[in-house]
Amino acid sequence: MDFDVIVIGSGFGGAVTSCRLAEKGKKVLVLERGKKWDRTTYPREPQDEWIWSHVDPEQYHGWTDLRRFKGMAVIAGAGVGGGSLIYANVSAVPPESVFESGWPPEITFAVLQSYYATVADVLDIHEVPQNQWSPRVRLMKEAADKLGQSQRFRPAKLAVSFDSNLVYDFDTEPNLKNSKRFTNKHGVEQGTCAHLGECDIGCRADAKNTLDKNYLHIADKNGAEIRPLHLVTKIEAIAGGYRVYHQEFKNGGSVPGSTTAERVILAAGSMGSTELLLQCRDIHRTLPGLSPSLGKHWSSNGDFLTPAMYLRRTLWPDRGTTIGAVIDYLDASDNGKTYWIQDGGTPNVMNKYFEALLNRVRKQPSESHLLEGFNMKSLLQHLTLFAANFDVFKHMMPWFAQGVDAGDGELLLTNGTLDLKWDITRSLPLFKTIEKRHHTLAEATDGHPFPLPTWALSHELITPHPLGGCNMAATPNDGVVNHEGEVFGYKNLYVADGAIIPKPLGVNPSRTISALAERIADRMRV
Repeated sequence: MDFDVIVIGSGFGGAVTSCRLAEKGKKVLVLERGKKWDRTTYPREPQDEWIWSHVDPEQYHGWTDLRRFKGMAVIAGAGVGGGSLIYANVSAVPPESVFESGWPPEITFAVLQSYYATVADVLDIHEVPQNQWSPRVRLMKEAADKLGQSQRFRPAKLAVSFDSNLVYDFDTEPNLKNSKRFTNKHGVEQGTCAHLGECDIGCRADAKNTLDKNYLHIADKNGAEIRPLHLVTKIEAIAGGYRVYHQEFKNGGSVPGSTTAERVILAAGSMGSTELLLQCRDIHRTLPGLSPSLGKHWSSNGDFLTPAMYLRRTLWPDRGTTIGAVIDYLDASDNGKTYWIQDGGTPNVMNKYFEALLNRVRKQPSESHLLEGFNMKSLLQHLTLFAANFDVFKHMMPWFAQGVDAGDGELLLTNGTLDLKWDITRSLPLFKTIEKRHHTLAEATDGHPFPLPTWALSHELITPHPLGGCNMAATPNDGVVNHEGEVFGYKNLYVADGAIIPKPLGVNPSRTISALAERIADRMRV
């Protein structure tokens, strides 16, 4: 075999497992479809590499992968570090109630506690210092106070490095000079947060504790090989292990190849891992014995957004950490629904990008590939409205949320391409409850909430937190992998990412994905 372990994907699951197995002395290869980004290459201008295209990835393998299905769009990162590149840094432990049903009996809230603690230590979790709370965080606290729910408000736990001595006035344009360089506990140079508002598009201050600055760095130090721009197309069971087929993107084209290993770990995310296994079962027929549960019980994790305008106060959604605080209704005390509220943010760079993108497509229909995944035009036009008038934009509060939805979506292949069957019916009471709460919080603070047109007109949603598709279960009749992440019927083939989470968490999922990956690597017999 060429390697002991091949890890497909470098997000939270892939970074953790590659790190721990490399530390155990295994010869590890990480295949990542996206490129390696850094603060000098993050996209900023409309002509930069923003889009990952499933139709033409040789030419368009940019920062953001956005897939649109009927009623639901899913956004993901593409690059070394996976979702850590584009997420809003929230590292959350879900409520104990989430683990009361739907999981293999070996996976309990208590069992995961030590792994949650390890992840928090490696990612170096912090809260925003109180003297640097954004106007949106202060608005959140005010809203909770006015509703008599002060105990539900708390700062979010973030994988961000702060300078507690920084004094920053949010009415002043952020300045990269406010960031202090330092070497983190893993030996990687970073900077402290300068409140640039760029959490989701690449932090030029290097304040985000992204996976390339911790787990992947440790993996690399212990001999793991990380190959960017390698898209895996097929997995084949062979004597003694697996052959992994891939395309390497080079010079506007691709070079086919294959690599072998005794063990393979899929960590391409809920969408990527599920799609690859569906193709291996139903098209290539290289893994024909995969569970009939493959693709089932998919969840959007209840992501929901309601913008509100505050004409008499400035909120600067493009400054500060993208999320800074939560108001917690995870006790299911509101209409029996489990969810929490967060402050959102919208980088001004992205609004300018959306505006330029639509203008380019209007003028040059031949560039319609730029709207692959972005063809929710009403949403984009809505966002560009804010960019057209910055005085309006700075008064906007993006009220955000996650919650426990029905988790009854299904990923499948339609003409060989990933598709999603999503019916909002059973999840609608959750979203209605969140929407009502958003309105209550906004109105309590003299805000004017308004639904996105995609929601108001057709109940279309978007999620950056897809879960499920290769669910953990006790038997192959109920899921795809066992409690150790090993695929039923295929020894030494694992899944270790959001695809294995069998039900919605109601909070940002990165900490749970990482904790499960820590446990998978810990229990792997090597």
